[in-house]
Amino acid sequence: MAVYLQPRVLVVLFLGFSSGLPLALSGSTLLVWMRESGVDLGTIGLFALVGTPYTLKFIWAPLVDALHVPLFTRAFGRRRGWLVFVQLLLIAAVLLLALTDPAKSPLYVAIGALLVATASATQDIVVDAFRVESLPEEEQAAGMASYVAAYRIGMLISTAGVLFLVSAYEGTGLTRTTAWMWGYVTMAAMVLIGTVTALLATEPEQSRRAEAATSGESALKRVIHAALGAFTEFLTRKDALTALAFVVLFKFTDAFSGTMTAPFVIDLGYSRNDYAAIVKGVGLAATLIGGFAGGYLARRYSLVASLWIGAVLQAVSNLAFAWLSTVGVNQWALALAISVENFTGAIGTVIFVAYLSALCQNPLHTATQYALLTALAAVGRTYLSASAGYVAQATGWPAFFTISVAVAAPSLVLLAWLQRRGHFAALGPVKV
Repeated sequence: MAVYLQPRVLVVLFLGFSSGLPLALSGSTLLVWMRESGVDLGTIGLFALVGTPYTLKFIWAPLVDALHVPLFTRAFGRRRGWLVFVQLLLIAAVLLLALTDPAKSPLYVAIGALLVATASATQDIVVDAFRVESLPEEEQAAGMASYVAAYRIGMLISTAGVLFLVSAYEGTGLTRTTAWMWGYVTMAAMVLIGTVTALLATEPEQSRRAEAATSGESALKRVIHAALGAFTEFLTRKDALTALAFVVLFKFTDAFSGTMTAPFVIDLGYSRNDYAAIVKGVGLAATLIGGFAGGYLARRYSLVASLWIGAVLQAVSNLAFAWLSTVGVNQWALALAISVENFTGAIGTVIFVAYLSALCQNPLHTATQYALLTALAAVGRTYLSASAGYVAQATGWPAFFTISVAVAAPSLVLLAWLQRRGHFAALGPVKV
């Protein structure tokens, strides 16, 4: 337990919260706002495309690895300078989104959400590199568990927390649109938690060494080395393309159902406060337990065994929502379904982060390589999940969530194939 209290692990924990906070602001929380504003399900489903920056962030990740941010890098260091800079941009983007109105102009909402997603994706690039480079091997499992648990807490704050805030603001006499605006303004202020953490942290030693090793190179040369090194080093590995396909599909089942969870609950007849109370209460507890359970599995079992456990659990958990759709409005049933989803989702994410971390070994291009992998993982959440709203409309909720289980099949086939080829044994333990 003491390992979770190590300063480096605590820093990673708060940065995990900072990474998780903005994702829902351009995702599930925004979808609730849009649904309450009368936007149709088809348009809501298409808003999954707003997550495009998460799939393309590897394109500008070499800039994060190689370039300095004027004033910020000199004052805070290579990784911390980027952290502080991008968090200030994120605050500005969330404030801009707060000024939009889904009922009047979904286009402006999409632009604002796209800016939030871009700033958030850039923050993820830096935080992921900082985490991989700063944690020694003996703290990696604790760091991943803490990061994912805090990440999920950040998402819960920006979902259930925002819904509670909007209701509270409406209770003071504000209109619904104004209440939503102030809810997002409050979330913009909470980004400062990550900024303070970055200011109090120390620059990773591996980052210092990488910076010293390339200090004599031009900016262009550093960018080229970061970009080419990340791609060529990975693609020369055995079964690299199959591994990339597995990265794309591992979280697809979770993302496909998760895209429509909030509209589903609203359509069943639950109030905004019912959903928020359960997500923030029971869902938060399940997330914490699931996050640390995933950390235990990553330490206790081999990487491939942990991946099998996470893959099966997050797929089967969708059946809880299929069952909920037949029950009707029942607080206990909703609490159970949300708990199952949060618990299994946290386990799957911790184990998946362990796998991605094991794939990244060189501090010269940590940010680029990890961004490439997480961008590919976001393909399932963004492009493959964009049709979820239309599938739900065509099949109804029970069949939709049953289909969500079936879409896990390709990832399980790839997992079995990679295991047979010795892919996971070749990676060895998670280390930097």
